[in-house]
Amino acid sequence: MRVFEKKDEMKNFVSKLKKRGRTLGFVPTMGYLHEGHLALVREAKKTCQAVVVSIFVNPTQFGPQDDFERYPRDFERDLRMLEEEGVDAVFVPTVAEVYPKGHVTYVMLRGLTDCLCGRSRPGHFEGVATVVTKLFNMVRPDKAFFGQKDGQQVLVIRKMVEDLNMDPEIITVPTVREPDGLAMSSRNFYLSREERKAAPVLYKGLMTAQAAFEKGERNPERFCKIVMDMLAGEPRARVDYVEIRSIPNLDPVEVIDRPVLLAAAVYFTKTRLIDNVVLDPGKRR
Repeated sequence: MRVFEKKDEMKNFVSKLKKRGRTLGFVPTMGYLHEGHLALVREAKKTCQAVVVSIFVNPTQFGPQDDFERYPRDFERDLRMLEEEGVDAVFVPTVAEVYPKGHVTYVMLRGLTDCLCGRSRPGHFEGVATVVTKLFNMVRPDKAFFGQKDGQQVLVIRKMVEDLNMDPEIITVPTVREPDGLAMSSRNFYLSREERKAAPVLYKGLMTAQAAFEKGERNPERFCKIVMDMLAGEPRARVDYVEIRSIPNLDPVEVIDRPVLLAAAVYFTKTRLIDNVVLDPGKRR
């Protein structure tokens, strides 16, 4: 497994792969890897002949009140995990390599980033779109793999790729969960023992709403109320948002006659967790 810090080294490695006709899968991460990340790697290995993973804690997607400095990092552990998975290369650029002195160009999307996490974290998706664009330019993947847990992020990246005529095919991989349903996240590391016991209430609320959907409920307000009521019963949970939005444009929904995203963000003390389910009236169960 090769490890590169410089974009020119990364580009040279990829050029050699391309000359040999190998398809390249890419998994961008911020490190502190868990089974959710490894599921992306395994999916990439199934469909691509080579796999590159990036580890870069992107400062531009963190707001002033966010946790950039204390975001968990364990580089050596991450490398061991990726080597065990048979990754071909890991790209670990510095902040200066990604955002050199004088950098003033950013990628912005309208509409898709004004709601949900975009409303709660101004500037977050500008940082996401910018760094993903830069990583795509440096790695030049055929396919890029993202987790459904970050549902809004996936829709933002899909739209960005479409609008900017980018080449990578965006592959969404189902959310990987702990045995009690909690979506795997690097931020789970922050949870105290009591908070960790409380956190699965978010998944329980989403599953209760999904069960109502499968029984024929179609009122969007009803689903949000089901999740809110479930969260209200957990004193350690503080709701940021619970909303239903259309797929793929994230418009407000009055009638569920096509796939929608039921998404939520909840604080457990200072730790903000997100999760979602897709409600699809056209899907047979």
